[in-house]
Amino acid sequence: MSDAIADAKRALRADLRERRQLLSDQAREAAEDGIREQLDRLVADHRVRSMSCFLSTTTEPGTRSFVAAAVSRGIRVLLPVTRTDGLLDWAVATDDGDIAEGMFGLPEPVGELLGPIAVNDVDLLVIPAAAVDGNGMRLGWGRGFYDKTLGSMERCPPVYAVVFDSEVVDEVPSDIHDQPVTGIVTPTRTITLAPTRR
Repeated sequence: MSDAIADAKRALRADLRERRQLLSDQAREAAEDGIREQLDRLVADHRVRSMSCFLSTTTEPGTRSFVAAAVSRGIRVLLPVTRTDGLLDWAVATDDGDIAEGMFGLPEPVGELLGPIAVNDVDLLVIPAAAVDGNGMRLGWGRGFYDKTLGSMERCPPVYAVVFDSEVVDEVPSDIHDQPVTGIVTPTRTITLAPTRR
């Protein structure tokens, strides 16, 4: 990655992080309600029986109520667990599952780990992002977990990144290792992009 791209990513992440910190509790609650509604519709449209999602942090668009509702409806939801080698393990979400602080302070499920290849069998991937552009390029938080996961999948299902409405941007700085997403989920809309996989 060139220094210019790395610097542009760092600057954009810092701006987005600051904007997220400024959101009110009311705005966060409204966003979580919207994300749940959008993801419920997406899951129904794709007839999803098995998927991956993530447990949102306090500053991310909320996914936890969606995960709980999906599990109660019988959808198998795999949640990521970070590893020191940069890959993701996966654990099945349960109604009464414990949550602990994982690497980087991320909320992660406590339970049996299924290994990185478990995600190969899902119908849909729902992943976090800092921003996404109209070409499907996703800006993550710089650790590369999801780019490695997506880049290693032989048969990748649709991939939707979850962001706030203001984080759908004109252009995300990207390099050869960055993986595009199929679509974007915000609190008010779902955008299907169907980008070309690299």
